Amino acid sequence: MLRPNGSVFTPSVLTLIGIPGLESVQCWIGIPFCFMYLMAVIGNTLILVIIKYENSLHSPMYIFLAMLGATDIALSTCILPRMLGIFWFHLTEISFDACLLQMWLIHSFQATESGVLLAMALDRYVAICNPLRHASIFSQKLLTHIGIGVILRAVISQKLLTHIGISVVLRAIVLVAPCIVLIKYRLKFYRTTVISHSYCEHMAIVKLATEDIRINKILGLFVAFTILGFDISFITLSYFQIFVTVFQLPQKEARLKAFNTCIAHICVFLQFYLLGFFSFFTHRFGSHIPPHVHILLSSLYLLVPPFLNPIVYGVKTKQIRDRVLKMIFSKRHPDH
Repeated sequence: MLRPNGSVFTPSVLTLIGIPGLESVQCWIGIPFCFMYLMAVIGNTLILVIIKYENSLHSPMYIFLAMLGATDIALSTCILPRMLGIFWFHLTEISFDACLLQMWLIHSFQATESGVLLAMALDRYVAICNPLRHASIFSQKLLTHIGIGVILRAVISQKLLTHIGISVVLRAIVLVAPCIVLIKYRLKFYRTTVISHSYCEHMAIVKLATEDIRINKILGLFVAFTILGFDISFITLSYFQIFVTVFQLPQKEARLKAFNTCIAHICVFLQFYLLGFFSFFTHRFGSHIPPHVHILLSSLYLLVPPFLNPIVYGVKTKQIRDRVLKMIFSKRHPDH
């Protein structure tokens, strides 16, 4: 419904234009994006299958890795199919409620992934700095409070699933939901229904409104710093303590072994948070950055970690690497 000043009252349909300024080449950009998505799904699914069927990998470290893989599949699936529909088939229209749902899912899975990375860092901290208490601290009771049992229903056995809770997911849902509620029930008038983005992102939607959006901006910053600030602080503190402990080990071989158990997680941690902070701050303060650069990088932020995580863990984690090689060679030599 149009108002006299040209604004739109509670639009029922929004339009995603993809990557502004690159509309003519979006069909080609979709090819590497599709490749990364397929590799992310295949790689993370492979990790989930390996962890499910290898009883020796039913330990906290690998359960958290399974959680990360399941979250990566869900996160990339929330964005990529819709994005490819825009790039390849010009399916730019999306209902307002569906757009809010996509935004909620994306930001919730981002927060969930951050929580899983925190859990993995704490697991490595206890394993290296207090190994004698690792089994008692990371018990099934603790996993009840930090797991994502719903997502792992197809991965871990039903008995173990009953001991894996949903607090990481619950934290993401509770903190992200108010942003959706404020958009839905507070912002009524929009200057346009065209979103200059390839997916529904919080600030991209908020900036369409003609009303005062300061509360929405403040809440978005609060949620981001509550989740990312808390997680990054504790992850950094955990690895600081790990490095202090490792450097105090008398034997060089023991130091190298301890470092090797952390390298994969550090790589994943850096790629996730560095890309995330760049996307977050440029959307709010980077007015001098060309829109297509920001949209490309923010899209890659959601696609690169799910694509690289199984590669990083597959290369750096000996148990997973050995089982992947075993699966490959057993298929090549079925008689052996």
